[in-house]
Amino acid sequence: MTSSRGRTGPLLTLAVGVVFSACGSPPEVELDEPVVAAPAERIEVRELSWGETFGQVLAEHLSWDDQQDILTAFRRQGDPRSMRDGSEIAFRYVDDRELRGIDVALDRDESIRLTRVPGGWQSSIVNTPVYTDTVYFAGEIESSLWSSVIDDPGLDHLEPQDLPKLVDALDRVFQWQIDFSRQVQLGDYYRVAYEREVRPDGSMREGRILAAEFVNVGTPYHAIWFDPNADGEGSWFDLEGESVRRAFILKPIDFSRISSRFSSGRRHPILNTVRAHRGVDYAANSGTPIKATADGIIIKRGPNGGLGNAIEIRHANGFVTRYGHMSRFASGLSVGSRVRQEQVIGYVGMTGLATGPHLHYEMIRNGRHVDPLAVDLPSGDPVPAESMAEWERVMQPRRALLDLLPPPGLARYADAQDVASEATSEAPPSDASPSSPDQPR
Repeated sequence: MTSSRGRTGPLLTLAVGVVFSACGSPPEVELDEPVVAAPAERIEVRELSWGETFGQVLAEHLSWDDQQDILTAFRRQGDPRSMRDGSEIAFRYVDDRELRGIDVALDRDESIRLTRVPGGWQSSIVNTPVYTDTVYFAGEIESSLWSSVIDDPGLDHLEPQDLPKLVDALDRVFQWQIDFSRQVQLGDYYRVAYEREVRPDGSMREGRILAAEFVNVGTPYHAIWFDPNADGEGSWFDLEGESVRRAFILKPIDFSRISSRFSSGRRHPILNTVRAHRGVDYAANSGTPIKATADGIIIKRGPNGGLGNAIEIRHANGFVTRYGHMSRFASGLSVGSRVRQEQVIGYVGMTGLATGPHLHYEMIRNGRHVDPLAVDLPSGDPVPAESMAEWERVMQPRRALLDLLPPPGLARYADAQDVASEATSEAPPSDASPSSPDQPR
């Protein structure tokens, strides 16, 4: 069903009537009745209904010639056939009658603006304006990282759909040091300063962790964003300037659980025989994206016996990784394709010998299988020597952002002190004192 609603600009009130005296004394200001100024334009917003076309909406407002001119101008920036139901079309009128322009939302970040000009219409791309702010949040793990962030009352001002982005950001930054699916313990805590771009409707477009601390079983891990070339290609480093990145990420699937570990003897769930399990199984829903754990080149892609659809990737320093039971491969990948760390290479399935959807992940070094959960992985490059002075200048204030958020232990201590102080101040005064004759000594 087609919906329509009107929008008008703000009302302007003018205070007039400044009176000057002949003798030059300070002026007196008198307030007259408010004068209401008409809005510069009236905006009518239509949402494209299911099965409705852009041309049909234009026909309600414009002549045939104008419709054709607008569609021609629109095609210079986009395809009207790609518009989906729910797309917003804003008609902008002046004097409440003359159509001045049309804004067509392509997505939340771009619109096509159609403007009437002498002899026809012209089109241009308009980017949704954003502003930048910093979100600070901290918490203690009581059940999981996910619930700790999602249920944080201090983040109630954020859009609900943006909260998972904060969880994902923490996971991505510390994924080389901590496997959040198996290593996080109750009592672990985190402190984060997160910079984001915010749209006018309050939703977040992009975001990045500026500084973060995660304390896992008493061991603190830090990550400070540093971009020496200011080109957006920076990375995260610890307080000593060492890269938090490793040559391999710890797991190829986000927020998955381990269903079977590396073992020299395991009873196969289908073959019912004891055989070595030279990898780690991650249980996940069918269709879950699978990521390459390191940069490399695909050397095998296709059916591989009991592993079903599988991919093998050769990496530097004699490493090979193998990913099995995929439902399908990511498009555009073949033998010889170069992939980057965290690039999606396929999707979880249960092809081959599998009792349910999961990923079988193997790591081979110099021809021998190694336990992916126990191997000592090489680290990434530290802050370049020529950038150390700039690193120190940037790191210290970003590290200081975390001090705005006291660790949970200190916060609990402060709360306890406040409660004790309030209890003392609210306690009724004692009628007996050491000097009272009624007080036993």
